[in-house]
Amino acid sequence: MKFSSLLCSLLVACAFGAQAKEIRIAHVYDKTGPLESYGSQTQIGLMMGLEYATGGTMTVNGKKLVVIERDAQGKPDVGKSQLAAAYGDDKADIAIGPTSSGVALAMLPVAEEYKKILLVEPAVADSITGEKWNKYIFRTGRNSSQDAISNAVALDKPGTVIATLAQDYAFGRDGIKAFKDSVKTAQIIHEEYVPFNATDFTAAAQRLFDKLKDQPGRKIIWILWAGAGNPYKISELNPKRYGIELASGGNTLPVMTAYNSMPGMEGATYYYFRFPQNAANEWLVANHYKRHQSPPDFFTAGGFSAAMAVVAALKKTDGDAGTNKLISAMEGLSFETPKGTMTFRKEDHQALQPMYHFRVSANAKPGAMADLTLVKEITPKEMNIPIKNKR
Repeated sequence: MKFSSLLCSLLVACAFGAQAKEIRIAHVYDKTGPLESYGSQTQIGLMMGLEYATGGTMTVNGKKLVVIERDAQGKPDVGKSQLAAAYGDDKADIAIGPTSSGVALAMLPVAEEYKKILLVEPAVADSITGEKWNKYIFRTGRNSSQDAISNAVALDKPGTVIATLAQDYAFGRDGIKAFKDSVKTAQIIHEEYVPFNATDFTAAAQRLFDKLKDQPGRKIIWILWAGAGNPYKISELNPKRYGIELASGGNTLPVMTAYNSMPGMEGATYYYFRFPQNAANEWLVANHYKRHQSPPDFFTAGGFSAAMAVVAALKKTDGDAGTNKLISAMEGLSFETPKGTMTFRKEDHQALQPMYHFRVSANAKPGAMADLTLVKEITPKEMNIPIKNKR
C-alpha cells in the first residue's frame, strides 16, 4: 500500500511537472457546421501564426505551446460545453475562438466562471465586447462597429440613400445597427433581413428595389453577409435599371468572386492579402502559397493575429500563463499582425486595428479570384469605435 501510494504520488508529480512546462491553448471553433470554412481558415492561421511568432520553436520562455482543438459545430450549447471541457478537463490556460457570434455569446460566462481568458476570434457581434463582456474576454477579431464604421467611411456621402440586406441573427442585426449608428450624412431608408441559410433572394431584392427606385441621388444596397448563400445574385436582377448600386464589406475569397461581376463596387474590408505591407503579412502570403497553393484568406489572417497576440502577451509575462498576469500584460498591449499593429483597448479589450477601403478592379474578370484595389487604409484613429460595455 505504501509503495502504491508513493508510485501514485510520483506519477501525479511527474504529470504536474510536465504540465508546468507547457502552455495549453484551446481552440474552440467550427470544425463542422455552416461556418466550417471560416473555422478551417482560422485554425490554419493560428498554427502558422504560432510558428511565426515563436521563430518555429513553438515555445515561449522554454515552455511548449500545446494546442487543443474542440469543435463548437456552430451550436451555442455545444460551444459552451466544449469551452467548459477545455478549461476543466484539458486544463487549458487560455482559449481562442469561436467562429460564430451566437456561440461566442454563450461561451462568455464560461470564461468568467473558470476565470480564464477567452480570446475571441473571429466572432464579431458588438455585444461580445459590449454589454455581454466580462474582464476575461479579449478580441483580436474586428467587431461589428469596426466593420460598420469602416464601410461608413467609404459610403457615407451627401445625397446617398442606402437600404441594407443582412442575415437575421446576431451578426446581421448587430452589424446593421452599428452601420446605422455610424452613418451620419447618407440616409438609410430600409432594412431587409433574411434567414441565415437563405439561397433565394428574389423577394428580398424586389422589396429593396421598391424602396429605392424612386429615391433621388445615389442609391445603394449595402450587403452584410457571412457563410453560405450568395446574396450578390441580386445583381443578376439588374438593379442598375433603377440606378441602384450594390456595396458590401469584405468576405472570403470564394465569396468575393461574385464581386468581380460588379467592377467599381466599393466597400471596406478587414483583410485582403495584397493590401498590408509588413513583414508578417509577407511571410504569411509566401508560406501560405507554398503550403496551400493559394493566398491566405480573411479568417486565416485572423487566426494568425490571435496567435501573435498570445505569444506577445506570454513573452511579456516571461511565459507565465496565470490569468491575472495575462490580463495585466494584455490590457493596452500593442502587437504586430499581418494587418500591422493592433492594440487591445484597456476599457473593453477590443483590438483596435486598420481596415481597408477597397474598390473592385475595373479589369476584374467574372469567375476569377476576387480582384480588389486599395483605395485607402483606414487607420484606427479614423474610426471612433464606441465603448459599449458596463465596466
